[in-house]
Amino acid sequence: MGEYSKALSYHEKALEIRQEILPSNHPDLATSYNNIGLVYNNMKEYSKALSFYEISLEICEKTLPSNHPHLATSYNNIGLVYDSMGEYSKALSFYEKALEIRQKAFPSNHPDLATSYNNIGWVYRFMKDYLKALSLYEKALEIQQKTLPLNHPDFAQSYNNIGIVYYNMKDYSKALSYLQKAFDILQKTLPSNHPLLAASYNNICNVYSHMEEYSKALQIREKILPRNHLSLATSCNNIDLVYGSMREYYKALSFYEKDLEVEQKTLPSNHPSLATSYNNIGLVYDSMGEYSKALLFYEKAVEIEQKTLPSNHPSLATSYNNIGWLYRFMKDYLEALSYYERALDILKRTLPPTHSSIEDVKKSIEVVKRLIQNK
Repeated sequence: MGEYSKALSYHEKALEIRQEILPSNHPDLATSYNNIGLVYNNMKEYSKALSFYEISLEICEKTLPSNHPHLATSYNNIGLVYDSMGEYSKALSFYEKALEIRQKAFPSNHPDLATSYNNIGWVYRFMKDYLKALSLYEKALEIQQKTLPLNHPDFAQSYNNIGIVYYNMKDYSKALSYLQKAFDILQKTLPSNHPLLAASYNNICNVYSHMEEYSKALQIREKILPRNHLSLATSCNNIDLVYGSMREYYKALSFYEKDLEVEQKTLPSNHPSLATSYNNIGLVYDSMGEYSKALLFYEKAVEIEQKTLPSNHPSLATSYNNIGWLYRFMKDYLEALSYYERALDILKRTLPPTHSSIEDVKKSIEVVKRLIQNK
């Protein structure tokens, strides 16, 4: 955070000087506003980032031709902020504006086009339109195959993206093939304790788990990572899921508690990864029927998410839905209804109206309302 503060200070001084000597619509001012927005984005202060990006865009729109690449960069940056805020429809709109300009301004194999295809693919994957996501990810990969060396890290990202879409589509053999390609590149280009390697292990572990090849999934856990390294917590996560799939909840709980212990030693108290661990422990207690303990951990997760995420972030919707589900099983139907409605409110603001997640929560609300009437 200290480095970000320094960067912010330098960019603000540069802006102040430029404001004194340049006209208000000068392109260099747009650059300064963009730089400040970038720092705020990295600091996860998304509202401030958006404000500066929008000022930069306003100048660019007034001073540049409509198909200038700098405009595409501005649209893409704003899309990234909306993406981080969980406002996926808005993110998609800005990503598509960026792509439209890049298609006109650049040759068909330009790396910025691959970036746009990946960004739009990510949004469609979240919105569960997996065929569109896959098509876009494949376009990005095709560009990279023409322009990058074989072991370039961007290949790993594309293989990983495609592998995850196949995983979402339950085509596990194809998922495994692409995820293994991603891992092979990362293994050649990154140090053995790098967090991206741990994440890649996680993805492969997930696939083996869903293929019910639990022994292979468990072997992945044994890959060396230094104790108390944050990547160990990431690596543990999927073992917990494997044990959960095998209904060995106490083992899953043990691993989740190890995750939490590592994260508590290495992360600030409101870090989103802690919320994930609290949610995971809550899910295990939920599966074990220990609803009071589950509720305790779900509430810890929500407390962090409410402090660190925008009020309409999808992770909050997931947490509210989990708590609603729990209260439903505890037969506290009014509380269940309250949390389901909070989840639905967020989903309506961030997803298309026909999205399956919205339909699922609506069905839960209908069930709870019937239960309240029948009491």
